Amino acid sequence: MVNPGPLTPGQVSFLLGFVPVLVAWIYSELLEYRKYSSHSKVHSDNNLVELGSDAVKEEDRAVLLEGGVLKSASAKFHSSSAKSSLLRFVSMDESFLLENRTTLRSMAEFGAILVYFYVCDRTNILSETTKSYNRDLFLFLYFLLIIVSGMTSFKKHQDKSAFSGKSILYLNRHQTEEWKGWMQVLFLMYHYFAATEIYNAIRVFIAAYVWMTGFGNFSYYYIRKDFSVARFTQMMWRLNFFVAFCCIILNNDYMLYYICPMHTLFTLMVYGALGIFNKYNETPAVMAVKIFSCFLVVIIVWEIPGVFDFLWSPLLFLLGYTDPAKPEIPRLHEWHFRSGLDRYIWIIGMLYAYYHPNVERWLEKLEEAEPKKRHTIKTGIVASSVFVGYMWYEYIYKLDKVTYNKFHPYTSWIPITVYICLRNFTHQLRGCSLTLFAWLGKITLESYISQFHIWLRSSVPNGQPKLLLSLIPNYPMLNFMLTTAVYVLVSHRLFDLTNSLKSVFIPTKDNRRLFQNFLAGVAISVSLYFLAFVLLLIPNNA
Repeated sequence: MVNPGPLTPGQVSFLLGFVPVLVAWIYSELLEYRKYSSHSKVHSDNNLVELGSDAVKEEDRAVLLEGGVLKSASAKFHSSSAKSSLLRFVSMDESFLLENRTTLRSMAEFGAILVYFYVCDRTNILSETTKSYNRDLFLFLYFLLIIVSGMTSFKKHQDKSAFSGKSILYLNRHQTEEWKGWMQVLFLMYHYFAATEIYNAIRVFIAAYVWMTGFGNFSYYYIRKDFSVARFTQMMWRLNFFVAFCCIILNNDYMLYYICPMHTLFTLMVYGALGIFNKYNETPAVMAVKIFSCFLVVIIVWEIPGVFDFLWSPLLFLLGYTDPAKPEIPRLHEWHFRSGLDRYIWIIGMLYAYYHPNVERWLEKLEEAEPKKRHTIKTGIVASSVFVGYMWYEYIYKLDKVTYNKFHPYTSWIPITVYICLRNFTHQLRGCSLTLFAWLGKITLESYISQFHIWLRSSVPNGQPKLLLSLIPNYPMLNFMLTTAVYVLVSHRLFDLTNSLKSVFIPTKDNRRLFQNFLAGVAISVSLYFLAFVLLLIPNNA
């Protein structure tokens, strides 16, 4: 039974902000239609040459507005101050609405998707059903997806290494996106079908995501040396913009979506580790001290009793979580448990990124070696990897979930390393990927958050999604097909919208403008929240 809870100031403030944006977007589309109609009418009386010329101009302008997804709109939006833009928006200035039509459309679409989230998970408009696990069906669906992906999206790549300039392709972007994709599919199916028997595998997958946080962020900051405020803000926007609105609209704690605070924390730690005295990052001794310091911080915070609670208690309002089904558990328990499971693996990712150029150079020499030597070394790598993987599987993976969790922080690097070795031991394997999984890998954050509300269902604030959304009652497989199609489509749109709005509101080379946008955002949020709070008090005083 759905229990949406009482209406909150956050939900009311969202509506107070969303409705004007929706009206402004509709009005801007009407203005565009009128302008286009007027343009066509005026030029219908001119000669054909003028008509053709202006039509081309109109097409070019349309391409900029529609296809450029906010490049032109973003430039125009940034050309005026946040204050003047807000005033022009409130006054419904027609030229402003036309200039920012695509931005308004993106904001309106984003808001409409959030409304859909609420309808699916907090109302009785749509029905729900229970989860059911069948191993045969689970494996059938997953391997069918692999076969279809292999037949339709197999692709060979010839990208050049940023370090050597050669086509070594060790841990290239296509490969890591594919890696995220196939893990994400299993992770989501684990939730949908309640496949508890692969719990330990899911823990490894989440560790791999955190490993990529360390690996990817270290690689970026070490190579690009871009520690700018704009870059930092873009990362925080990417990780938290969408989830912040979900928390507001659905009245959930941040920690319900534990992947987001985890990745935010470890991204901040990588940023801090490389950003402090960053001009010395090329010095091996300094880098060794930084890596050692990271391990030391983790040991102090997570291994010494009492330190974790002391450190994070001031942020209880942000990182606290209470499961309605288990109200007796301390509010910091979830954050301690989730962050603790993968407390070391992000540092391992940093180490692998640091030695990435060395491995590439070694692989380059290996590929140029005589065939007999090359085959011997590769055979040894495969044999060693398989043996280590088998031992880990026998003595670690097979443990019950409670016991396994105790070993996981210290052993999760083993299956990750085994996978990397097996995935990269030949040039042919390194140079190909399944682009369907790579495409899914790009929307892992959006698909992770969206699953809670438009694929699964919790029906209560802060509830774990123990039910399934039902669009076609009594037809479980048809319902699975339809809800999955809608869910993937919405996740992809959210990915595009998050990035589009990021390009509008976070200028890359103008910190002053960025600060103005930040202040404007805070002022608008506080004003809407205060107004919502007052409106909610009216019924109580009536």
